[in-house]
Amino acid sequence: MTPWPEAVTLSGRFARLEPLAHRHHDDLVRAVRDGELWTLWYTSIPHPDAMSAEIERRLELRERGSMLPFAAIELATGEAVGMTTYMNVDAVARRVEIGSTWNRARDQRTAFNTECKLLLLTHAFEALDCIAVEFRTATHNRRSRRAIERLGAKLDGVLRNHQRYANGALRDTCVYSIVAAEWPAVKAGLTFALER
Repeated sequence: MTPWPEAVTLSGRFARLEPLAHRHHDDLVRAVRDGELWTLWYTSIPHPDAMSAEIERRLELRERGSMLPFAAIELATGEAVGMTTYMNVDAVARRVEIGSTWNRARDQRTAFNTECKLLLLTHAFEALDCIAVEFRTATHNRRSRRAIERLGAKLDGVLRNHQRYANGALRDTCVYSIVAAEWPAVKAGLTFALER
């Protein structure tokens, strides 16, 4: 049986999201070094030496039907500059979470990043007929929280003592979502931001 959602490539003006594969490894190692992203204590981004294992982990989750991982490709260069996923897939309720996302430092808060979110959300609501799309981030990850809020997602609540950070400290997780009825306004906002 084919897992839901099926693997797909999503393309825009600046970005292409294509199914993650081992061939993206070297580009992703270069990308994660831009900003030494693995050193951020409040999020989980692979160390360059662990990139192969992270790609394999995501592909195994894909085989189990709980994740659809993408490589984020910069169209101008053809390079993979980050990763993102549909995760916590619920095929019955038609819900996904957009998460486990990172882009090299210089692509954060750019048209590239905005377009990646627009591509994922458009596919989720308009092709997969999702009733809601969720985002989760650590309470300490203020940058991520602001970015999620700029998308138009609303805070559903905080899962207290939800996980542990790599250093062993307990993590509270902010849960956000966009529901189907909100999608037209969110799409208009993201499209406007891209056109500016």
